Amino acid sequence: MDVAKPTTLIVEPFYGGSHAQLMELFVREFQSQTPFELISMRATKWHWRARTSALWLSQNIPRERGFKKLFITSVVNLAELLGLRRDLAEIEEKIVYFHENQLDYPVLDEKERNFQYGYNQIMTALAADRVIFNSGYNASSFLSRIDSFLNKQPDYHTQCRHLIEKKCSVLFFPINLERFNSPSGNDVLHILWPHRWEHDKDPNAFFEVLRDLKGSGCSFEVSVLGESYGEVPPVFHEARDFLEGMIRNWGYASSRDEYSNILRSSDIVVSTAIHEFYGVAVLEAVFCGAYPLVPNRLSYPELLPQQCLYSTRAQLVKRLKEFCRKPHVPRKLASEIDLAPYHWVGLKEKYRSLLF
Repeated sequence: MDVAKPTTLIVEPFYGGSHAQLMELFVREFQSQTPFELISMRATKWHWRARTSALWLSQNIPRERGFKKLFITSVVNLAELLGLRRDLAEIEEKIVYFHENQLDYPVLDEKERNFQYGYNQIMTALAADRVIFNSGYNASSFLSRIDSFLNKQPDYHTQCRHLIEKKCSVLFFPINLERFNSPSGNDVLHILWPHRWEHDKDPNAFFEVLRDLKGSGCSFEVSVLGESYGEVPPVFHEARDFLEGMIRNWGYASSRDEYSNILRSSDIVVSTAIHEFYGVAVLEAVFCGAYPLVPNRLSYPELLPQQCLYSTRAQLVKRLKEFCRKPHVPRKLASEIDLAPYHWVGLKEKYRSLLF
């Protein structure tokens, strides 16, 4: 029996985190019935992937396969890749998926912003036939900044938002977990922080809140998960010292099962992010029964009910103090949150239609 020839080429230049999760989901759910070609690169040195992945991909993507669709994430400069591989430019539908966008990336000083990363993503969106964002916030924050971003050039200003906007749509990142609504069994509130150990997740703000809680005599335990890339920010070492005796888990979970078990044992999941275009880690925790307390900004108001949002640090501290007194309440509240829009079951056919 002849094996069907793949008509879809999927390219992931940064195979890690949520990028890898999405690829693994495609392989598990689609590959046996609708084969596709997957080309990926390791999830190291993001900045170099953004700068140079098009060259490596141009030399390693197989030729003469007759692909009809290309699905690629926005880490790569698609315009460069198509310029180097004219055969790929002839693919009928070239789709780019934005997990994040560099036009809205927070920097301490706007003068420090690397123009090239944002410019690459604009060029990628221009070169694509379809531009897919994982949230409406991701789409609007990108589109609203295109023209002003390009105006940073000293002369020969261009406007191209209108060329990109008509190709854009939103398709939520799928969460492939079953709801877990059982009580945690904790007598002391278990607080979860499951984010990258980097400044854009604002760990300083989170640990300041925990200092306030501890200083006011609240009883709680904390799990600080997530990956660290390169040098760990000093605040994590300081926090580990002042939280001694209150830490349940610390650092990157060694397996997906261990990670899921920690999520299921948590009562509250907290975000203090200043940079978030979706919030996979938070949504996964809510699927596992944790109640979210997240900032009233970024993608969160689009995804979660108003009662889960806080506007100030004082509001977050107040809510956590309330839950410290009533640690059995959060998971009951979490079970009432509608997560159907983000579940793979409801999104699977939309992704199938996109890819094949």
